[in-house]
Amino acid sequence: MKLSAFLVANQLDIKGIKAFLDIKPLADSSSELYYSFSGGKYQYYFNYGVVVFAGYGEDEMKWAIKAVTNFQKSPPVTWLRDDHELRQEERNDIAFQFDEVLLGRLDDKVIRIAMFNLAQSVALDYYHGVSETLLTEVKGFANQLQLTGKLKISRKNMMRFIGKALSTQNEIAENIYVFDAPELVWDDEYLDKLQQGLAKHFDLRVRFSEVEYTLRIIEDNLSVFREITHQRENTVLEYIIIILILVEVFDLLITKILRIAG
Repeated sequence: MKLSAFLVANQLDIKGIKAFLDIKPLADSSSELYYSFSGGKYQYYFNYGVVVFAGYGEDEMKWAIKAVTNFQKSPPVTWLRDDHELRQEERNDIAFQFDEVLLGRLDDKVIRIAMFNLAQSVALDYYHGVSETLLTEVKGFANQLQLTGKLKISRKNMMRFIGKALSTQNEIAENIYVFDAPELVWDDEYLDKLQQGLAKHFDLRVRFSEVEYTLRIIEDNLSVFREITHQRENTVLEYIIIILILVEVFDLLITKILRIAG
């Protein structure tokens, strides 16, 4: 069975999709929807913008994604995608290969765990790209500071950049739960082993740590930039105060000179 995960938006309206499809999901919450369809096909929707399909053809997947276009918030220019295979064999263990997992059991719960981890993987790809873009911009500011001794960015643009970085951090904290296994694995040893194996196979913890580390570097740099911007504003304010004092002094002097001359 082929699994395909697509990041199609920054966020999906899970409540809206549930009302639109108007069929009972196998599992649902405020952040995800898991459906089973005839012919051994499955769809899994996540509020952080990822849709995962199992057992679908290319045209079917494109049609299904376009069908929920109205529930996609801030879609990217191009979809981000990741694929994986599940293969059932006569075996007691679980084997993880480069692009497939070999299992002795293949049911709704097994498929759901696999789709869940694939969704986390494609989301981490997205956040890795976003964090690297932010880091590149930060490096540009740092190089500018090194070469010119000045930070040539307005306070407004700096605050917008800081807001973008903070929003990214918040999205990751809300949407990526690589350290929290789904509840259905708690009472099923096989599912727990599959969950742990897939998390390791996709390097979810390592990749999450890399994104987290990149964002920490960005945050440290932004703290310095904020301080520089603050000092620059204080310097401007000091100059304004000095100018106002000088104007007042000149006004007094001119007034006295006029009195003496009169």
